[in-house]
Amino acid sequence: MDNYFIIHGSFGSPFGNWFSWLHDLIEDDGKQVYVPDFPIGVGYQNYENWSKLLKYYLDLGLINENTTIIGHSIAPIFISKFLVENKVKVKKLIFVCGFNNYLGINEEYDNVNKSMYFDNLEDVKQFADEIICFYSDNDPYVKKDKLYKIGITEMKTPYGNKVKVYDLERTICDIIRNKKKIEIALFTDAMKRYADRKDRNSIKLHKYAKIFNIEDELRKYLEVLL
Repeated sequence: MDNYFIIHGSFGSPFGNWFSWLHDLIEDDGKQVYVPDFPIGVGYQNYENWSKLLKYYLDLGLINENTTIIGHSIAPIFISKFLVENKVKVKKLIFVCGFNNYLGINEEYDNVNKSMYFDNLEDVKQFADEIICFYSDNDPYVKKDKLYKIGITEMKTPYGNKVKVYDLERTICDIIRNKKKIEIALFTDAMKRYADRKDRNSIKLHKYAKIFNIEDELRKYLEVLL
């Protein structure tokens, strides 16, 4: 039998936003719907605590190939990480305003969100028959243009025209973030070339890495190259 889960975001609750409305709509259609109340707040909201609660439903057999999971805000990346780590396949994922590796909302949000992030997001495609994502252009917390603008600079083409490009440090961060999509030889060569440059800016690179939540990965590569 088809069933549904609605997962709230950071500092949220099962009764906030549009969750109650959607719960009633699904239930009125004769479907089973669950809206877990995950622990929130600094010291309580983290991946370990949230996964323990969702694992309870999984162990009961309520999360299976007939399940549709609807997640809001931090929930989409939490759900993705949970499905990949537990190798659980579901029918459909519906993500509303999800994000990954985004820091800078404020200290409290960064604290509770950071453990939810993970780098193997592409892998979730193996664990759902269909994935639908909704985004808005007026999200009060995650600004789409904030990450886009990091590291933008200007340079002149051989013909003297000014064009906007990403600086070296932003480029290196993007290479690390997309490592799985890049051939290993190209990845290694790019990292070595950056390490050999005299104009590299390590302070800026670590600043960007913190924003993109790739500090540990960056440190691992630089310890070998520098």
